[in-house]
Amino acid sequence: MIFQPDESFAHGLDAVDPLRHFREQFHLPQRPDGQPVLYFCGHSLGLQPKAVRPLVERELDVWARLGVEGHFHGEKPWYSYHENFHDSGARLVGARPGEVVFMNSLTVNLHLLMMTFYRPTATRYRILIDAPVFPSDLYAVQSQLRHHGFDASDGLLAIDPANDGIETTLAQHGGEIALVLLNGVNFLTGRYFDIPRLAEMAHRHSCVFALDLAHAAGNVVLHLHDWQVDFAVWCSYKYLNAGPGAVGGCFVHEKHGHNLTLPRLAGWWGNDPTTRFHMHTQTTFVPRAGADGWQISNPPILAMAPLLAALALFDEAGMPALRAKSERLTGYLAYLLDRLPRGRFEIITPADPARRGCQLSLLVHDRPHELAGFLHAEGIVCDFREPNVIRVAPVPLYNSFHEVWTLAGILERFMSRS
Repeated sequence: MIFQPDESFAHGLDAVDPLRHFREQFHLPQRPDGQPVLYFCGHSLGLQPKAVRPLVERELDVWARLGVEGHFHGEKPWYSYHENFHDSGARLVGARPGEVVFMNSLTVNLHLLMMTFYRPTATRYRILIDAPVFPSDLYAVQSQLRHHGFDASDGLLAIDPANDGIETTLAQHGGEIALVLLNGVNFLTGRYFDIPRLAEMAHRHSCVFALDLAHAAGNVVLHLHDWQVDFAVWCSYKYLNAGPGAVGGCFVHEKHGHNLTLPRLAGWWGNDPTTRFHMHTQTTFVPRAGADGWQISNPPILAMAPLLAALALFDEAGMPALRAKSERLTGYLAYLLDRLPRGRFEIITPADPARRGCQLSLLVHDRPHELAGFLHAEGIVCDFREPNVIRVAPVPLYNSFHEVWTLAGILERFMSRS
């Protein structure tokens, strides 16, 4: 759409925003004077939905009233609590029922699924990943390579996606690559990959294709089943707003989920639920079909309760509508930033809306640490990555167009200083 720089235009966009009421469903952090901060850090930790507290308190009440009986009684029995997210989780990432389970945390889930799907041979052992690599992914992949007896410096291909680096690497080394593991949206640059095209290319070279969706789940529209992604993992404390350290999500394509002979690390909650409580009489692990079969331990109920509130908001709003607003919000911010003095910073996130989520990453050339401190003092919550990257994410569930306009004005004020 055609944007305009004046404040009244920003107010006008907010007035016709069909999703504006969702902002009222979140707790907004406050400044010392009681005014809300401008929170552009949903790519790191999402805000708390107001519905979270009563859901957590409900489970505390069930525990107090029923004790162990809460596993099978109460409004949402704990024994099957994780099943509350089967359908909503599938809708979130474009999966079929049974392909998604919430459990553990992202890196734990990445290890569990690599134990199944990273099956290296003497000639096909390398792992291709996009650079820059988030440290936890990097450490996980390096440790998996070492676990299988390979030199991580040789086995890991960390490729800059610029100039089709991933496609070129697959074309040249596809026969050596066992696993392609990409961030759906890169944590630092905000680049959103053309997932279906890369999945098809990886499979053409007989590579397993997997995704880390930490910055993509709840940010962009996904169709993991139709795109033939083999497996994916994500956290739920960023765009999904399920709280610090919230339970992570897993996707396993049904073509793998129904193969009960696949090797995996096993635990009682991945077992067939009809025999789960046979205890010492059940000596053989029989995995449940679908993503549930990769569970190990019973779910942490108090940590999962916030997910009910979080995913309900996504079901109510719908990812297509959220994505449409996100493209307008981020596009408006990019438009306003492009009007600022040249040479002080550059946007390293792709300019094409189809190739980015809601995050814009600014490579700051002029006093980056001073700028980060200035934004904080002005009540702007974003984040800084050394040596000189500031990440800003206008989130469609709770950020407004006027907040974006205000942010641009504060940046302009800083740059006008000598």
